[in-house]
Amino acid sequence: MGTKIGVFKIDIPNSNYMQTISVDQLKARLDAGESIHLLDVREPYEHENFSIGGVLLPLGKIQQMETDAVDEWKEEEVICYCRSGNRSGQACLILETVGFSNVKNLAGGMNAWQDRYGG
Repeated sequence: MGTKIGVFKIDIPNSNYMQTISVDQLKARLDAGESIHLLDVREPYEHENFSIGGVLLPLGKIQQMETDAVDEWKEEEVICYCRSGNRSGQACLILETVGFSNVKNLAGGMNAWQDRYGG
């Protein structure tokens, strides 16, 4: 039993679909002062150009299973983001396979955030 992606079938623990959160939902939670684990999976130059305050851990490091910087978040909600939502989606799937139990992808990424709220 797994999820079919193209001609491949992979096992994705804990769900049949990726959890997402909209920029409006995230903004409302941040504005309310909620403490949220944000994970920026973009490259350092992208993070320097614009950031909503997430911890920088590029997708390449996650792909190499170099997640020590955020391993303490495994049992907590983690919201991943990138430029458009594609890399962060990949990061979510990888993080789930290494034991993260509540990972969400920011739909539309920083493109959607900047379209909606500027920056």
